Amino acid sequence: MKPTNHLPIEVRGSAAHPLGMSPARFLRDYWQKRPLLIRRAFADFQPPLQPDDLAGLACEEGALARLIIHDEKRDRWHVNPGPLNEADFAKTPSTNWTLLVQDVDKWDADVAGLLDHFSFLPSWRLDDIMVSYAEPGGGVGAHVDQYDVFLLQGLGQRHWAISDDPMAPKEFRHDVELKQLAQFESTHEWLLEPGDMLYLPPGVPHDGVAFGGPCMTFSIGMRAPSQAELTGDLADHIAEHLPEELRYADPDLKPAKATGEIDRAAIERLKMALPFAAVLRDDMLRDWFGRFITRYRNAQVPAPLDKPLGEDALAKQLAAGAQLLRHPWSRLAWSQGKSGCTLYVSGHAYPATPALAQQLCEQRALGLTGKPNATERALLLALVNDGHLLPRKSRRR
Repeated sequence: MKPTNHLPIEVRGSAAHPLGMSPARFLRDYWQKRPLLIRRAFADFQPPLQPDDLAGLACEEGALARLIIHDEKRDRWHVNPGPLNEADFAKTPSTNWTLLVQDVDKWDADVAGLLDHFSFLPSWRLDDIMVSYAEPGGGVGAHVDQYDVFLLQGLGQRHWAISDDPMAPKEFRHDVELKQLAQFESTHEWLLEPGDMLYLPPGVPHDGVAFGGPCMTFSIGMRAPSQAELTGDLADHIAEHLPEELRYADPDLKPAKATGEIDRAAIERLKMALPFAAVLRDDMLRDWFGRFITRYRNAQVPAPLDKPLGEDALAKQLAAGAQLLRHPWSRLAWSQGKSGCTLYVSGHAYPATPALAQQLCEQRALGLTGKPNATERALLLALVNDGHLLPRKSRRR
C-alpha cells in the first residue's frame, strides 16, 4: 500500500458526490490502494430492508445465512450456518450476536437498487450485497477480505477499526471456524452513523462491532477471483477447445540417463505443449472471460421454461407492452470482437447486437420501444426460454 500522508483518509460526501469526490478521482487515488471513510455518503439514508425482513429471509431454504454468537467471557464463537428458524433467534442473548445474509440483492429489488450508486464500476465487477444485523457487541471478529468492499451503515451505529499498516500480521486463529486474525492492532477507528460508508481495498485488516443498540450494515462486495481460480477455469476452457491430436511430444528424445527422471528437456517440452494466456487469440480470451465472470460465485442458476415459448407468442406479449424482467440470479456481460458481438449470461454465450447487449446489462426491467431485428428477436427468445428474462405485463397507472 502506498503512503497516505498526502491524501485524506476521511472525507464528506454530498448528493452530487457520494464518494466525497468524483468517481475518476476515487478510482485514481483510492480504488485498490487505500481505505477511505465517507461521512454522509448517503444523507438521511433509510435502509431498504428492515431487520424483521432480514430475519425472515434467513429462514428461507435457499438463502445463504449465518448466525454468529460470541461468548465474550470465554472468547468462544458459535456459527449456525442456516437455514435458520424462529427458535434459533429465540435462543440469542441480548448482546454479542450478529446475523449475516449474503446475496440479499438477489432477493430484494430495493436492496438491489443500491447497486445503481456504483455504476462507475464495471457491472461484472460487482458481486453481491451482504446485509448484517447485530445487537450491541455483535460482529465477526478482526479479519481480512481479499476483495474490495463498501460498508454502508444502514441502521444504528457500528464501531470500525482498521489497520493500514502494510506490515500488519495476517495469520489466522486456529481455534475458531471463522477466519479471524490471530493479532490485530488498529491504526484508525471510527463510529459510523446511518449513511456513512467505509471503503476497504483487499488485504486491509478490519473489525466492526455494533455499538449502543441494534445495528444494520450493507456490504457491497466486489468479485475478485484469485489467480488460482482464473488459471484453473482458463485451463479447462482451453482444454475443451484443443484438438485431441495435440499432445506432449518428444521427437528429440535421447536415451534416459536416470530411469524415471523428469529432466530439463522434459520440462522444456511441457512448456512447449502448454498454451498460456499471453499467446492466446484475443477472441478466445474474451470468450473464456465472458463465460467465467458471469458464472463466477453464482450460487444458483435460473431454470429453463418447462414449456418453451414460441417467437410469435413472445412477439405478441411484447407488442401488448410486456416488460422483460431480468432474473435476479442472471449475470450479464458482453464483448465486441472481430466475429461480432456476444452476450454472456451465467456462463453461456449468445449472439447479440451491441445496443441490445448493453441495454440488457444496464436495465433490470426492459421495455422495448423499437422493433428488434432478427438477431435481437432470437436473443430475447433464447433468454426467455432459458429463464434469464421473465415476461411481465407492464403496470398501468
